[in-house]
Amino acid sequence: MNVSRRTVSLGGLGLLAATSLSSTAAKAEGLISDLMEGSDEFADAVEAYIYGYPLVTMEMTRRVITNVAEPVGTKGPMGQLIKLREYPNASFRDVTAPNADTLYTTAFLDVGDEPWVVSLPDLNDRYALFPMLDGWTTVFDVPGKRTTGTGAQTFAITGPGWEGTLPDGVKQYKSPTSIVWLLGRIYCTGTPEDYAAVHKIQDEVKLYPLSAWGKEWTPPAGKVDPSIDMKTAVRDQVNKMDAVEYFTLLAELLKRNPPNAADAPMLEKLAQIGIVPGQDFDKSKFDPAFAKRIPELGFAKIMLHFKFSDGDIKNIDGWGFTTKTGIYGTNYVQRALITAIGLGANRPQDAIYPTSLKSASGLIRRKYDGAEKYVLTFKKGLTPPVSGFWSLTMYDENYFFVDNPLNRYSISERQPLKANADGSIDLLIQNESPGADKESNWLPAPKGKFILMMRLYWPNESDPSIIDGSWTIPPVKKVG
Repeated sequence: MNVSRRTVSLGGLGLLAATSLSSTAAKAEGLISDLMEGSDEFADAVEAYIYGYPLVTMEMTRRVITNVAEPVGTKGPMGQLIKLREYPNASFRDVTAPNADTLYTTAFLDVGDEPWVVSLPDLNDRYALFPMLDGWTTVFDVPGKRTTGTGAQTFAITGPGWEGTLPDGVKQYKSPTSIVWLLGRIYCTGTPEDYAAVHKIQDEVKLYPLSAWGKEWTPPAGKVDPSIDMKTAVRDQVNKMDAVEYFTLLAELLKRNPPNAADAPMLEKLAQIGIVPGQDFDKSKFDPAFAKRIPELGFAKIMLHFKFSDGDIKNIDGWGFTTKTGIYGTNYVQRALITAIGLGANRPQDAIYPTSLKSASGLIRRKYDGAEKYVLTFKKGLTPPVSGFWSLTMYDENYFFVDNPLNRYSISERQPLKANADGSIDLLIQNESPGADKESNWLPAPKGKFILMMRLYWPNESDPSIIDGSWTIPPVKKVG
């Protein structure tokens, strides 16, 4: 799932900003000139805003997701597992760009006081991954089939500066921050039988503090804070903060979520405006006249990166995607952009999410429309090169599933796809059925505008590979 309409993202990246945020990027071009004419202090403050955007957003996301007494739907208290039990249908409107490939098993943790232990059951060779994000949205480790296999395993997530001894057989994963977001995904075909199998796996996943090792442990009820806004999208909540409120929260978060050693040059700029890790925000060093303009300019600059990304965002044959997710180093603006449009994004070795908004046919590309018919053709032997799975998902223009007679929201190799005489495979993208003999290859479209998103889990890292560019997604062409 991606950026939330009402609440938050549950991870993944489809570059949905291409439509919903394009106006913001356009506006940014005019605003950046204001920044160029500003003082050094003003410029430093805008850079500080961009630098802190992931940490502030992660905290606001944590507050919303965990502000319940017990797990329900996509929310759950701190330290408790959230288990999504089925794929959304066409009536689902809680978050945009839902998926119909993996069931989520997630939790927010605070590992600042003590480690937390996670036990995974034997997955019986089923594809799954359990990425862990720190407060800066870095994916610091990814247990799962690609990295640690599918056998039963137990690990402990430790916080900054933790020193201690773990029980025998427990692997340590070191989080650089106190905030940790566990974003587990388990592959599921969506049949009743497979739902039952995945539910059994989800129920066998265990999460508890290290102090409860070897004991019966029942998580306490969550604390509900009525002052937390549970209706406004998290991104909107962050963006409406003035700079004083924003930097005050950032300074507070830095106390338990320290910066990386490579951030030293940026910390010098933060200090100039009153932000020093471990200390409260010193407002006396900050010009209050900047309070309203900095968030506006900071977010505009983040969105402008979508258009001028120096290769961070690619667009090939109508498919937009990035391979720079999960680990960012000092590329702060890319990290902030992914936070804004795809919070929870995996490392590219685990998943890439190309999105297509327009047909590649003709000199002028037009938005997809259900009044037309389209085809995506994979040449013989050139379906997406992955070790996990691939799928193509259909969304309406608002990134929601489309009601259709097959109740099919995505198409993938789990369908009995029929090949052409030359071995190629056509995915038929249209509103009306292509006929019973071709329905196996049909991805139903709405009557109006629509958007396509491909998911490539565990993509090849060498030829053929979307990561190194030796494999590219074929263009979607209009038929007739």
